[in-house]
Amino acid sequence: NYTAVSSAWPSASMPAHAVRIALAPHCSLSPSGAWSFFLGTCGVSFGIAGLLTLRGYWPVLAYAGLEMLLLGWALHASLQRRHRIEMIVVTEDSVEIETHERGAVKHTVFPRHWARVRLRDHVASLAPTQLVIEAAGKRREIGSFLTEQERQQLATRLAPLIGRLAESPPLPSGKPRG
Repeated sequence: NYTAVSSAWPSASMPAHAVRIALAPHCSLSPSGAWSFFLGTCGVSFGIAGLLTLRGYWPVLAYAGLEMLLLGWALHASLQRRHRIEMIVVTEDSVEIETHERGAVKHTVFPRHWARVRLRDHVASLAPTQLVIEAAGKRREIGSFLTEQERQQLATRLAPLIGRLAESPPLPSGKPRG
């Protein structure tokens, strides 16, 4: 999921005429929902494993423990995605990409006149495409967590803002459309 906001977005460091697009993964599972799901699944799994252990099938208990450990790890990894945010700021002169993930910030700036947006086929044929902004030998993937359709929509949205190589189309005005 992504949100596009024009120059009305409040920011002290953003120029008056810029377009800011915020990208964040869609995480419908809340931490309390994850805990409820995990505890309920553990209860059912260990309950069945306990009954089977009493009947002499003791290896089932070890496998149930491994399954719940793997499920806990997967839920934790899924919940960590909530903290990732990618900001794309397109100004008259530059395209800036800032990624916030687990407290770390990665910042890349491209000259807008030489930047271009590309949907690249992934090396693995079954993997989704990669949406990249590239210029002067540098390349930065954006929206890796988006669905294929959302990635294509974002590429369609960014292409007229950034333009083709050696082209800087005018940015849309910050006035609301009505």
